[in-house]
Amino acid sequence: MDIVELLGLNDLLAQIVLAIGAAMVLGNGAAVWMHYTGRRPKKAEGEFRPARAWWLLGVGVVITVWGIASLVAG
Repeated sequence: MDIVELLGLNDLLAQIVLAIGAAMVLGNGAAVWMHYTGRRPKKAEGEFRPARAWWLLGVGVVITVWGIASLVAG
């Protein structure tokens, strides 16, 4: 048994990818939802860019699916 199997590093990497993707989906989804309901975070600076939020939401979905597929296949 080598160190990668002993520490479970393959699963750990897949879990990290899943966590990053899920955070992107939740964060950008919350930003889009707050924008469309008319709420803003306190002390928010700048403007809401919907194209960027939707793009990062889509990228987060792809990364999340990739993480789930890696865990299922591994």
